Amino acid sequence: MTTTTEAVKVLAPRPRGGVVQSVKDSLVVARRNLIRMTRIPEMVLFGLIQPVMFVVLFSYVFGGSISVPGAGLSAAGYREFLMAGIFAQTVTFATAGAGAGIADDMHKGLIDRFRSLPMARGAVLTGRTLADLVQTALTLFVLAGVALLVGWRVHENMAKVLLGFLLLLLLGYAFSWIGALIGLTVRTPEAATSGGLIWLFPLTFISNAFVPAENMPSFLQTIANWNPFSATVQACRELFGNLPPNYPVADAWPMQNPVWASLLWSVLIIVVFRTLAVRKYRSAAI
Repeated sequence: MTTTTEAVKVLAPRPRGGVVQSVKDSLVVARRNLIRMTRIPEMVLFGLIQPVMFVVLFSYVFGGSISVPGAGLSAAGYREFLMAGIFAQTVTFATAGAGAGIADDMHKGLIDRFRSLPMARGAVLTGRTLADLVQTALTLFVLAGVALLVGWRVHENMAKVLLGFLLLLLLGYAFSWIGALIGLTVRTPEAATSGGLIWLFPLTFISNAFVPAENMPSFLQTIANWNPFSATVQACRELFGNLPPNYPVADAWPMQNPVWASLLWSVLIIVVFRTLAVRKYRSAAI
């Protein structure tokens, strides 16, 4: 038994070390996933349709019905208030797709084939999340165009606007690691899709994305104000110039410093869930 075990260890490929090599391996995996996306265009198309529907429906169904402090019941004011929330919802809902993709690769045995190669262990997951980030950026670009068509406008300089979109992409990348962990934990892509969405709904709706947090009960206001999703939404509203004049800002550190809060939340989520996902990947390989 000992001889057989030692022989297996000798024959098994050893992962190549080094940061540079890990980056190269991750980019190779990312390129593979991007090529796969181009060969399945309906996957990208359906990913674009849902957020566009949210923009149109929320803008015209709720516009003029929800009062925003400083803007009243103005439909145009609500559209500007809303868009940062829709953008943030779009990048975080990509989590379900990331988890389902990894679960599908696990189910088909593709991950096992990657394990047989002498490559960095974390490269498979990093490459997948980078490819998802590119798809999210494309979706966000199209969504911004649709938002402009329905009346959304920015009122700050281009540097602040770009910073707002970078914070959105960073949040989406952070949440994709949560999706990766879910995809490695469940057994089927269907379970990964359900598991990737079930916790996102309370996270996005108990926030300042669609209605002012001031309209919520006091205990929900506290949750909303410290929600990482709310921090990014608030940061984008400030950077896009979409906060109405005299809009009351909650007396909570994330709402007083939303850009820093968004950055810190995203980095913390990446560090924690990337560590857990890579550990899960390695333990599954044993």
